[in-house]
Amino acid sequence: MSARPQLVLASGSPRRLALLAQAGLEPDALLPADIDETPERGELPRRLALRLAREKLMAADARRKAGDQYDEAYLLAADTVVGVGRRILPKPELSEEAADCLRLLSGRAHRVYTGVALMTPRGGVRTRLVETRLRFKRLSREDMEFYIASREWHGKAGGYAIQGLAGSFVIKLVGSYTNVVGLPLAETVALLAGERFPIHHAWATAE
Repeated sequence: MSARPQLVLASGSPRRLALLAQAGLEPDALLPADIDETPERGELPRRLALRLAREKLMAADARRKAGDQYDEAYLLAADTVVGVGRRILPKPELSEEAADCLRLLSGRAHRVYTGVALMTPRGGVRTRLVETRLRFKRLSREDMEFYIASREWHGKAGGYAIQGLAGSFVIKLVGSYTNVVGLPLAETVALLAGERFPIHHAWATAE
C-alpha cells in the first residue's frame, strides 16, 4: 500500500480529532489557528461558520508557510456555530454566559452550523456548510444548575456538548449528529475524497 499524502488539521480540538479517527483519518500535524471569532455587524450564524472556517484555514496556511513545512499536505479547518433564529450564541467562558445559553435553548428549536474548509496541496480551496436542526426539552432549574456545575459547557458553541450530559436535553435532531459534535463526518470525508485524498488508506488495517 503506497504512503498517503499528509493531512494537517487547523485545530487542536479533541472532539475533531476523535471524529477524524472514527473515519480512519489521523492528521500528521495540528496547526490550531488563533483568530478573532467576533461576529460582524448583522452577520448571520451560517455565514459566520463558513467565514471562520476559511479564516482558520488561511491562518493555518500562513503558519505552515512560515515554518516551511507540510507544503504538500492537505489542510483542513472547521468552525461550529449555534444559532437561534438570527442570534449567534457564544462559546461561553463564564458560567453566567452558559446559563444564558441554556435559558435561551430551553424548550426551543435551534440550529447548528459547521463550516468546513479544505486546501489541497496545489492551493485550491473547497468549502462546505452543514446545518443540523435540534430541539431541547424544557430544562428544569436543576437541569441547568447541575449542568453548569459540570463545566462541560466551557468553550463549547452554544454552551453545551451533545456528546456528553447535554445529550439528554435533545428531544429532536434532524441532520448530522457529528456536525453538532464539531465536524460533519460524511461531508468532510466527501470533501477530501473529491480532492483525491485516499480516505480508505487506513481502513484495511483497522481493528
